[in-house]
Order: sequence, then C-alpha cells, then structure tokens
Amino acid sequence: MMKKRLASPIERSSFLKFNMRSNLTEPLSPYSVSPLSASSQKLLRSPRKPVRKIPKVPYKVLDAPELQDDFYLNLVDWSSQNMLSVGLGSCVYLWSASTSQVTRLCDLSTESDSVTSVGWSEKGHWMAVGTHKGSVQIWDVQATKCVRVLEGHTARVGALAWNGDMLSSGSRDRSILQRDTRISPQFTERRLAAHRQEVCGLKWSPDNQYLASGGNDNKLFVWSLHSLQPVQTYTEHIAAVKAIAWSPHHHGILASGGGTADRYIRFWNTLTGQPMQSVDTGSQVCNLAWSKHASELVSTHGYSQNQILVWKYPSLSVVAKLTGHSYRVLYLAVSPDGESIVTGAGDETLRFWNVFSKAQNQKESRSILNLTTSIR
Repeated sequence: MMKKRLASPIERSSFLKFNMRSNLTEPLSPYSVSPLSASSQKLLRSPRKPVRKIPKVPYKVLDAPELQDDFYLNLVDWSSQNMLSVGLGSCVYLWSASTSQVTRLCDLSTESDSVTSVGWSEKGHWMAVGTHKGSVQIWDVQATKCVRVLEGHTARVGALAWNGDMLSSGSRDRSILQRDTRISPQFTERRLAAHRQEVCGLKWSPDNQYLASGGNDNKLFVWSLHSLQPVQTYTEHIAAVKAIAWSPHHHGILASGGGTADRYIRFWNTLTGQPMQSVDTGSQVCNLAWSKHASELVSTHGYSQNQILVWKYPSLSVVAKLTGHSYRVLYLAVSPDGESIVTGAGDETLRFWNVFSKAQNQKESRSILNLTTSIR
C-alpha cells in the first residue's frame, strides 16, 4: 500500500515589487536631454514581466512499493476527478489529490494475475485495468465493483486509451482491440493488426477521430476511427515507440519519442503525413505530455540520465531540466488543472512537480484543483 513520504514543502520567495505609479504619472520635461521618446521612456520604466520559475524539486513524494521497472507498461494515470491510479504488483490503488486518502480498488492476486496498465475514462467514473494474462477489467470506481471483463488478447495488455465509451487496448500479442464497453464485445470488437511486436503506446487525438499507436517494432501508426488499416505509417524511429502525445494547440500535430537506441523526440504533421522537427534528447524517451495551457511539452527519460525535460514548442528550447529519480522515469500523468505532473520510476516513488503555467483565466482566481495548496 502506498505510504506518504514526508517531503518538505517548497518555500516560495517573495518578489520585491516596485511602485512605479508616481514616476509614470509625472509629466516628462520638455527640456529632457534623453535621446528616447516619451513613449520609449515610459516603456522602459514599466515593470518587467516576471519570469516563470519552475521548481527544481518535487513538492510531494509518495512511496510506491512494487512499482515495476518495465518500459512497456503504463501503470499511472490521473483522472478528471483529481484521482490518481497506480498499479502496484497485483493491486490498483487510488490516491485522492484533494484529500490524500488512499484506497485499494482491486487485488488480482486471487486470480494469480498482475496489473500491467491502468486508464481512466474521460469523465473519471470508470477505470480500465489491463492484466498480465491479457484481460481488461472495467471498474465502477464509486461502487468499487468490476462491471465487465473483456477477453480477447492472448498476452499482457500494456496500453489503454479511452474514446468516450470505446476502449482501445494494446497487447504483447501485437494487436489492438477496440470495444464499446456498454455492450457485448462480440458485436463491437475491432481488431487492428499492423504491429509486428508488442504495442506499448496508445493515444487518441483531441477530436477523438484518430488513434496513434507505438510498438516495440519501432513503428508509429495512425488509425482513423473507421479503418482497420493504418492511414499513416512513420518509420523514422530506430527503437521502441512508447511515448506518444497529440498537441491540444496545433491541430494534427503528433509527437513521439524513441527508446534507448533512438533517443529522439519527433514531430509529425498528420494532416499532410510529413515529418517536422526532431531533437536528440540524449536518453531513452519514456513519456510525452503537452501542457493544456501553453505550447510546451514535458518528456521523461530513462537510460542514461533519468531526467524530466520541459520543452518550448516549436523552438524546442529546454525550459527546465528536473532530476531526482534514481531509476528510469517510466510513468507520467498530468493533473486535471494542467499545472502539475506526477512521475513514477522503478525506484518505487511517485514524485509531483509544478511544471506548467496556469490557464489565462486562472491568474487572478485560485483553481480549486491547485494541488500545491490542496494536498500539501
């Protein structure tokens, strides 16, 4: 069971603010010897826009015993209801970011099985649990009840992606199954078979029309909602593709990251099928996620630096580099308010970081999901 590890809260330094009102309201002398115009002098006297500083240390650390050090699994997810789910061994635990309460959702040890992936539905009421034996369990979280078990895979299910009531699952058996969780799978199942090795990454586009899939065959495929064959195939990566993220700001832009032998983050224009920018990160790319409020994204890494990088897009300049995990940073999820992330690693810790800026309309009013004030 997850235990809270004591972590000292980040001390926020108070910024010295200058009152420029009196200077700005004074009329400029007509005998000024300055070569600058009155408007230029006024601009120079105005306060500078404060530079956003990203804390270098996590604001919270939780113990996560039995969190597996397996690149191909997806064991952490954060719901729209501000609930974190973590797969630890044969169990799934839920941690409320609002109350810090921990509950155990399920235990598969009675079935001699273990958890290999977790995924929240969009509304945060349903939890999908992929297992080592190849089944997918659908849980009603409020009732703490398994309402459906989806069979069909013949090996572990390491990737899950919801699209409304439809759930996509990717497996070591190389297939992707798409099923409507409301009715019997025999009427709705669609099998997507193009990968030649384990499927380890699945993400639906923001408009829910396209599914991106990555695999241990180094391939990145894009599928349409109604196609049984990929509509686009990208083969530039030379290692497994687990890290996949669609931009919420640039329609059709898809980012992907390659494993240890590749190390690149690549960007694709899926509207034209053309590759765009790429950057060598220097280490295995394990996860990618975009900011909800700004044109930035975060990447987490494994061999050999185990770092977390925040990037500006499209310049691909590094905004921040965060370290602290002693193993590969294999797991990543973004808070529902879009300001914080949680990372998980084989060092059996979950670390919470403030990395993204606030939404424009949140600058004056405090968000009810502001984790730095609600869970510390």
